[in-house]
Amino acid sequence: MRAVLALLLGLLALALWALGTGSAGIGPHEILIALIHGGDSREVLLITTVRLPRMLAALAVGAALGGSGAILQMLTRNPLADPGLLGINAGAALAVVLLVTLVPGAGRSAMVPVAFLGAGLAALAVHALGAAGRSGATPLRLTLAGVVIASFLAALTAVLLIFDAATLDAVRQWTVGSLSGQGMVDLAAPLPWLAFAVAAALILQSRLAVIGLGPEVAAGLGANVALWWGIGIALAALLAASAVALAGPVGFVGLIVPQAVRLVAGARFARLLPLSMLAGAAAVLLADTLPRATLGRDIPVGVALALIGGPVFLWLARSRIGRLA
Repeated sequence: MRAVLALLLGLLALALWALGTGSAGIGPHEILIALIHGGDSREVLLITTVRLPRMLAALAVGAALGGSGAILQMLTRNPLADPGLLGINAGAALAVVLLVTLVPGAGRSAMVPVAFLGAGLAALAVHALGAAGRSGATPLRLTLAGVVIASFLAALTAVLLIFDAATLDAVRQWTVGSLSGQGMVDLAAPLPWLAFAVAAALILQSRLAVIGLGPEVAAGLGANVALWWGIGIALAALLAASAVALAGPVGFVGLIVPQAVRLVAGARFARLLPLSMLAGAAAVLLADTLPRATLGRDIPVGVALALIGGPVFLWLARSRIGRLA
């Protein structure tokens, strides 16, 4: 409870900082007045139409990816599992690019189910490839299969964008993971799906945690391993798809955040899942706001997170690769 409270207070401070950061600095007092009383001044319009939607999008994307990574790491018993490395983000991104290519006028309401379909198919492909052979779906094989599938799907996405200039113009910033230009209308479509996935994951976390004990132990406890493994993967895919539909394929949050939470709060899934969601929200909001605050530049959040996540991933891979085989 203390960790949850600390993260909530940290998120509140980050949110006020994000709302006040930009080309025109706005103090906390003015922010609170604008949010409570509204109005038509320049500062109020800047907060309510530009910065507030972007801040809410950052929180939603971070919570979704943090939760998705925690679920995947638990289900696969793989410390390197995350929706980016296992090809889920790439599958969702390819599906969205296909939708924009084939149906140029498609809105956000169509993106989430299409992204979920792409994410689910990618997850099935990774599992099928990782489970091939006598040794079955070991954590290392799933990681390698995810890298292969993610690279292949990313190449297909690049080919589509190269040969369709209109689609490239439409999704140029989105493909690197960006929160700029978000409006309240953009949040309206993904948020119900995301809220459903978050609520379902938190309600079902005890059932999912049993599957994380391993198929033999879970079956011995009377769990339907195939059913609950599928439900867990579906929830992880829906969380990731909602994030991709909102901000593009943002990487490393689902990998790094559950690892950090595990080091601080332990590996108990009942604590790991909600804390990963809160910490993921904080991480994305921080990565989106920090460049604007320190450099005066709007760097896409996917780029900022990649600069941080790349070295951390190399350290994790080096320190934990021996445990995956």
